[in-house]
Amino acid sequence: MARVAIVTGGTRGIGEAISLALKEAGMTVAANYAGNEERARAFTDATGIASFKWDVGDYDACQSGVAEVEAALGPVDVLVNNAGITRDGTILKLTREMWEDVIRINLGGCFNMAKAVFAGMRDRKYGRIVNIGSINGQAGQYGQVNYAAAKSGIHGFTKALAQEGARVGVTVNAIAPGYIDTDMVAAVPPDVLDKIVAKIPVGRLGQASEIARGVAFLCSEDAGFITGTTLSLNGGQHMY
Repeated sequence: MARVAIVTGGTRGIGEAISLALKEAGMTVAANYAGNEERARAFTDATGIASFKWDVGDYDACQSGVAEVEAALGPVDVLVNNAGITRDGTILKLTREMWEDVIRINLGGCFNMAKAVFAGMRDRKYGRIVNIGSINGQAGQYGQVNYAAAKSGIHGFTKALAQEGARVGVTVNAIAPGYIDTDMVAAVPPDVLDKIVAKIPVGRLGQASEIARGVAFLCSEDAGFITGTTLSLNGGQHMY
């Protein structure tokens, strides 16, 4: 029977590419989304991948959402915590709401979803959890104290949870993308984007498919000896 995978934020951008890569790898994929129903329907119609709506920042919604997926598709073996938002601003302009929204969804969503699937993975002695961090969680970024804090937290969350899962067959890893050619990055002003690309040694933005291939490997049977690690896919922009 095919492994069942949930990809949060899985109907667009990097999440869409991850959903497609896991389907191509032979998994049965459930793509979570938060609000854009028209986009989700179009995604499902085009790919045949089922989409399920819930807010990953809502603990109870994650519990019921995972239960819905399992009722429809079977026990969840793979979780990719990809969903995230930005609410940028320097700390003098950042409101408490902007801070809390990003922490609740980007970091809280990882906890909520892991909490919903981890016990089942432990009982079945198998699981793959991949959390999508960010280069800005590693190096920081001006005007993104909320986003950088949440993504940095994801990297620590990954290492800690990996220690809990290691002896029960559950691996937990992270991927830290650099600047990827998605709608989010396309919204950056062209002059600013040019300066960003100039700092990337390979001389270009990354592609969502490149991130997806990294995720697919970490979610595969072949990655059973890899846990607690962060794979940096950033074109050499941040090396450490």
